[in-house]
Amino acid sequence: MKSKQQRLKRTEEEQLRRAPTLENRRARHEYHILESIEAGIELRGTEVKSVREGGASISEAYARFRDGEAWLVGMHIPPYKQGSFSNVDPGRARKLLLHREQIAYLRGRVQEKGLTVVPLRLYFARGMAKIQLGLARGKKLWDKRADITKRDVEREIARHAR
Repeated sequence: MKSKQQRLKRTEEEQLRRAPTLENRRARHEYHILESIEAGIELRGTEVKSVREGGASISEAYARFRDGEAWLVGMHIPPYKQGSFSNVDPGRARKLLLHREQIAYLRGRVQEKGLTVVPLRLYFARGMAKIQLGLARGKKLWDKRADITKRDVEREIARHAR
């Protein structure tokens, strides 16, 4: 007979395998990520099922601060196929669940010149939708070129090492 702890561990592992992780590779290409923070995201009804199917897009999204709250703008979650009337607007702003101190800190940093908050990853943890936000500074064109050159050199070295 399996213990309750073993059963819980098994179900958590199964959830991790089933839960999709959406990466925002574009953010790492276009921004220098200074620091990151985990936040909850408020999803409504069928949005959760649609995200679990892997249909969401966070590449165009960014965070805005209004009335002491943080909002994720530009994230697209397509309507759930079996959702009918319960589907919501795919491009609506979604509330980010952060502590008041975290919101104040991020808001202060964003007011500095050239900083913004972009989503890096969307994933599920313990059944809850989480988003990893990055405090970022935009890269210049030569920074992007340098990164590409560095990646190519590393690839060549790895190929010759084999």
